[in-house]
Parts: sequence; structure tokens; C-alpha cells
Amino acid sequence: MSSPSSKSYDELIKSVSMRMSNIKYKVLVISGKGGVGKSFITSSLALLTASTGRSVGILDADVHGPSIPKFLGISNPTLSISGNGVEPIVGPLGVKVISVQFFLPEEDLPIIWRGPLKGRLIGEFLSQVNWGSLNYLFIDLPPGTGDEVLSVVQYIKDVTGAVVVTIPSQPSKLVVKKAVRFCQELNVPVLGIVENMREFVCPSTGTVYQVFPGSAGHEIAKELRLKYLGSVPLDPRVSECVDLGIPYVIKYLDTPVSKVLKEIANDVVKFVEGIS
Repeated sequence: MSSPSSKSYDELIKSVSMRMSNIKYKVLVISGKGGVGKSFITSSLALLTASTGRSVGILDADVHGPSIPKFLGISNPTLSISGNGVEPIVGPLGVKVISVQFFLPEEDLPIIWRGPLKGRLIGEFLSQVNWGSLNYLFIDLPPGTGDEVLSVVQYIKDVTGAVVVTIPSQPSKLVVKKAVRFCQELNVPVLGIVENMREFVCPSTGTVYQVFPGSAGHEIAKELRLKYLGSVPLDPRVSECVDLGIPYVIKYLDTPVSKVLKEIANDVVKFVEGIS
């Protein structure tokens, strides 16, 4: 993959502002650490929001571990360039998608770039992709609060808010607090906290079993006076859906996992559209 263009920072900012002016709500999905299921949450929220008739896009901003295409069942897409820029791939339910994965000649090819180049890559995505008019753009951020995450917030001057994803472990509490503080210091409203994988859904019976005692996500939300959006159980069929190339919330719409995700998506929409 070639390096980003030589556009100046000011030129990128101007181009990004023009693109983003056609998108009503820009929602970040952030986590303090990896392995919390953030990309699954992002793809599910986007699909469930699209199922309400709203126009939706996803920017997979995880440069080193792009996985949004897998969760949406998008493989070997052919990108096209029009007079308006790079055309996003149209995925399930009409969701428009751009991922660094689409630009790699080989799926397992790593990107070995330093921070500034990765930051500019994010700027190129935001400035050159022809999203058109969207109600929502969900941005799947890489874990942590590093260069790529900071770049997104710096390029998009009017981020609507952030959904923070965590898992129910005590070590996660500290990194989640860092993610929340990152948002607060950059004036990004925190829409709420999603706790993932605290419970387990038996695929055979549909019974939900608690895996971890307590609720670290609920504790953090209460301590920081944030909205607790909900707890999403762990379902092994998520992996099955990735292998099949079918989004989980489409194949298993009536499971406990999908029902909770639907409630979370509805809450995000109500909150976002209610405060705008």
C-alpha cells in the first residue's frame, strides 16, 4: 500500500469538513484496550440503525487490525473511483463501508508505518471517500488512545459522540477511564458505556449464564455519571457468522444478544437525535 498523498494538513482539514458536512451524525466507537469486541459492536450498531431506514456508513479506522469487513461478510471487494472520489463498498442493508483492508493486495499484509503516516491515512480516508449524504457514520477506532484515534478527532471537528466498549474485568476499568477522559478532554460527548461478554448464551437452549461476577461496566458508568447502555452476552455463533460471511444480527435477529444490541442502537439514536 502506498503512502498517503502530499496534501497539506490544512488542505486535508478543508476536504474532510466538506465531506463531513453531508453526514448528520458521526459516532465514534472506542475502547481502552483490544479484545473487547469493539468491531462486532460497531458493525451491529450500524446494521441495526440502518434497519430503521436511516442511511449509515462505517469507517474502519483500525489501521493494524481492520475487521469490520469480516463482521459484515465483505470479502474481495472491488473499489472504484469516480469524479467525486473513492466510492465506498455497499454492504448489508445498504451500509457504506471503507476499510484499510480494501486497499491491501493481500489480506494478511501488515502496514508498517509510523504514527504520523497512519494519522494522514485517516485524513485521506475522511477527505477522499465519497460518502454522499448519510444520517450516521460509525467510526470503528483502534484500541487505546493513540495517534489514529487522536487524528480522527482532530480531522472531524463536529464528532457527535462516542460509545465506549469494555469487558467486565477489573483491569479494564482503568483503561476505560482513560478512554472516557480522552473523550472528555477533547470535548467529545460520551454517549454511554457498553459492557461486552459478561454473560454467555448457550446456542442450544438460549439460556443466558453469567460468566463474570458483578458489572465493571455498570460500576464505571455510575462512578463517572455516564449512561450504562447495556450488557451484551457472548454467543459462540458470532464466530460461526464470521465464517459464513453473514452478519450475526441479520442471521440471529431474535437472540438475547441481538435484542440487547437493538436496545442499545435505539438508545444511541434517541440520545443523539434528541440532543441535536
